[in-house]
Amino acid sequence: MILLKQMVVLFLLMMIGFYLAKRGILDEATSKKISWIVVNVGNPALIVSGSLGEERIPASSLVQVICIAVLMYAALVVLGQLMPGMLRVKGTGKSAYRVMSVFTNIGFMGFPILSAMYGSSALLYGAMFLIPYNLLIYTYGIGVIRGGFFFKELGKVLNIGVFACVLTIGIYALKLTTDAVLPEFFTQTITLLSNLTAPLSMMVIGASLADLSLKELAGDGKLILYSLLRLVAIPLLFLFVIRQFVADTMMLGVCLVMLATPAGSMTVMLAQQYDGDVKTTSKGVTLTTVLSVATLPLVFWLAGL
Repeated sequence: MILLKQMVVLFLLMMIGFYLAKRGILDEATSKKISWIVVNVGNPALIVSGSLGEERIPASSLVQVICIAVLMYAALVVLGQLMPGMLRVKGTGKSAYRVMSVFTNIGFMGFPILSAMYGSSALLYGAMFLIPYNLLIYTYGIGVIRGGFFFKELGKVLNIGVFACVLTIGIYALKLTTDAVLPEFFTQTITLLSNLTAPLSMMVIGASLADLSLKELAGDGKLILYSLLRLVAIPLLFLFVIRQFVADTMMLGVCLVMLATPAGSMTVMLAQQYDGDVKTTSKGVTLTTVLSVATLPLVFWLAGL
């Protein structure tokens, strides 16, 4: 019920963005600027806020989450390679389905959901997923789209998101090992900036739906089948496996959010930059985003979380 309420709130924020885009207020240029603020200011602050709470998470649990994150992405890469063959996708569409299978919207949607459902401590777990995510998207992601790995892009792995993850772990380690108290001006600033993430990111996503062609999406049977597999079947299958080794409810919830969020907007950006299949990735992000409003509460209900 908590997730359903949260998804309704996020959906309303998306609809505000949709309305503003239709009115010409939130145009493409404005959306790009807001996206920059979310990616480089709001979301990093949201990640760091995970270390500011009073909750204490055992170091062994953090190590366990790191192991799960690495293994999960390794499995998603394998699954992404198989997905086009399973759905009989041909041509440049293969690369689109492969990257969408691995890279979900954990920044724009995943972290706001974690914060609302489980509080700041869950963000510390979520930060563990962001490091392999960034490492993969600038190596495997670009490699799939261009047909080869381009290690000159590795420098982009050292971005503000990864820095925020490292800072979060450092602050948390400091609090675990010492009696250090962070300055109030720092914690208040981080908290206020982190509050930007959910409303701004959802409005940007809503604005991206303004040019949505329902007829075109509804007629793409392969993409609809893919979306249902990626948003419902695959998260539940992965969670079943993870449950054999993990009992902590919050950790399981974090894993499920990381798995069940829609295709990441970065897949479209990569396709645009490296001459990939922009049309398929755009349709995939749009369709999975719309469907996730219903599928996220559904998978949590089916998983009993």
